[in-house]
Amino acid sequence: MNKLAQAGENAWELPQHARVVVYDERERGLLTVYDCAAAQKPPTAQVLGRLTEVSADCEREATPTGERVTLRESAVLERTGDDRWVVEG
Repeated sequence: MNKLAQAGENAWELPQHARVVVYDERERGLLTVYDCAAAQKPPTAQVLGRLTEVSADCEREATPTGERVTLRESAVLERTGDDRWVVEG
């Protein structure tokens, strides 16, 4: 499932208030992307892997299963290798 707009090869646009929920308990990890932290809608995308870096302006909050990253600016989710992802502002 991926309903994010393409921003290049292996890259997708994230809206200004997107939230990325990172689950680190699995061997490969899971990233679930929501369009807006406040919206009560299903996720826009889910990808397997690890979030290795976030350079966009955001709020990061640790959770028992990983972390929540709530963006304060538009950004790009980019696959940088096997099961590795970054969020760039």
